[in-house]
Parts: sequence; structure tokens; C-alpha cells
Amino acid sequence: MSDEAAWNPGTATALGSMPGTDPLETARVVAGELPGLMPFPELPARGVGADLIGRAAGLLVDLAVQVVPSGYRVTGSPGRDQRRAVDLLRWDLDAVEQAVAEAGAPRAVKVQAAGPWTLAAGVELERGHRVLTDPGALRDFTASLVEGLSRHVEQVAARTGARVVVQLDEPSLPAVLAGSLKTPSGYGNVLAVPEPEVRELLGEVIGELADVSGAPVIAHCCADRPPVTLLRRAGAGAVALDATGLGSVSGAFADELGEAWEEGTTLLLGLVPGTEPANRPDARELARPGLELAARLGFGPRVLIERSMVSPACGLAGATPDWARRAFGLVRDLTEVFQEEAHR
Repeated sequence: MSDEAAWNPGTATALGSMPGTDPLETARVVAGELPGLMPFPELPARGVGADLIGRAAGLLVDLAVQVVPSGYRVTGSPGRDQRRAVDLLRWDLDAVEQAVAEAGAPRAVKVQAAGPWTLAAGVELERGHRVLTDPGALRDFTASLVEGLSRHVEQVAARTGARVVVQLDEPSLPAVLAGSLKTPSGYGNVLAVPEPEVRELLGEVIGELADVSGAPVIAHCCADRPPVTLLRRAGAGAVALDATGLGSVSGAFADELGEAWEEGTTLLLGLVPGTEPANRPDARELARPGLELAARLGFGPRVLIERSMVSPACGLAGATPDWARRAFGLVRDLTEVFQEEAHR
């Protein structure tokens, strides 16, 4: 990895998804608003192929999926939906290149993709079972995802002239660990995957992507109690979570968060609502959960600058364009609030 840090302390960023369907206009917005760690825009409103699993399918190398009534399923050759996913990603890459040429290169670009366990949970084998139930298929899909995502990282770096950071989105990870994913019949659950197995595979993926990008990998999980220790021990340099829904943090989870900060892991704290609230809050109000979390874990406000980043609490796909811009302004304002509190 480069000796230079991939992001500055107290950086403002976003998780990736955005409202609308215009890739160039969206790329111009994120390039102008979040140059410290610019998220590569995702536009799920464009439909099949632009969603989390479909977008990952567009990255796969030598593996094909198709859309069936139950979702994505392995097939012998790429269908129109996977080809559309590839095209959408290519158009997005063109849009980001143009936006960066107009605005100037950001410090870093962050690319997002479904992590291996969420991908394996979201794609069915030809006989209908989830990919994660077949060890061979799981390995094949993981290797294909890593190869495709590595190529994507190299393309983004070449087109933008910026450093690239990878974010792995793992919303299905808690269900994989808990054994709460439904079987194809809907009457049973897929067996839970043991934590050591989950951590080992995820660790291999994180290690390979960190080598390719030359930067720490961010792991994002939007669960109320994300598996922070697992993600950290798998090698994630940062863990992204919704800090607005943590509530009163105590017990084992408080220990996980405290250990993450103590060990130097960055917490990407989602503190700005993903959709416009009824009453527009100010930055100091939104900063309160972050300040309270630091105090509860025994840290001063300085940790929120030195070992944290700030983002919206979730993706902005459900927001209005006006709120998305307002949210970007608020995440920047939050970093200023934390700076002020750290220097009091």
C-alpha cells in the first residue's frame, strides 16, 4: 500500500447510491461535493442491473446470471439483464471520467460492490438453492467477483487519476451468520455459516482488494448491530455503520466499537438521514449521536476526527435530489462540528 493515507482524518463521504437516473449529472454532484472520498455513484432507480446484486453481476468474470421471478440465478451464458448491468457500469465510468475532468481529480474515489457473502446469498444456483450453500460455487463466485472488481478498480484509477478505495457492502451478512435466510421453498432457513468460515473468506477478499487498490478496504453493514469485530478481524480498515440507529450502546457491542477505535480501525459513522425528515435538523443536532457514542465508549471528541469519517446513515437512492445535496452539505458541516468539539 501507499505510504500516504487513503483518506484524511474527518473526511466526509457517502455510501454510494443516489436518486435519479442521470449518471453524468450525478457524477458531477458527487465530484463537486465530496472530493475527499468521492463515492462512485450508483443509481438503482434505473432498475434491473442497477441494484446491488445486479451491479455485482455486471462485474463477474466468466460467470453468467439471469433474472427469474425469484431474483438472480446462475445460467450458462449472459442474458440481457447481465449485459445491461455491464452497459450501465460502462456508462457510469464514462460519466465519472467526464465529471472528474471538469471538476479536477478528487483525493480518492470510493467504489462500492456487494461483498462475497451478500452476493452468494442473493444469487441462486440453477436448481434454486443459494450460491452460499455450495462450497464450490461460493469459491467460483468469490474469485469471479474479486477479479471483476479488481479490473474495475484499475479502470477507475486510470480514468480519474485518483486513488481508489473499495467498499464492500454486506447487508446480508447478519442473516448468513444467524441462519435466517429463507430456503427456495420459503418454509425453512439456510443453515448458518460458522463465523470462522465467514471471516476467512471475507479476509481473503479484503486482502486481495487491498493489494490491488493499495488502500484499506471499507466494509459496510447496515444492521442495527453489525459484526464489527468480525469485519475488523477480516482485515477491514474501516467499518461503515448507521450510527443513528445504535441507541444506547452497551455490553459486548460497546466493547466491539471501543476495540475498533483502540486498534486504529476507522468507523464510518452514518449520521445524516437518507431521506428528508419532517423537520430539517441542523448539524449540531445530527452530531449528537456521534459525540454521545464517543463519550459512552470513554473517548474524547478528538476520536471523531482522528478515527472516524461521516456519511449519510444509508444510501440516498430514496431521497430527492435536493435532499441528497443537502445531505452532502450536512456531512461536511458535521466534520466541522467535530473539529470544533475536539479543539475545545
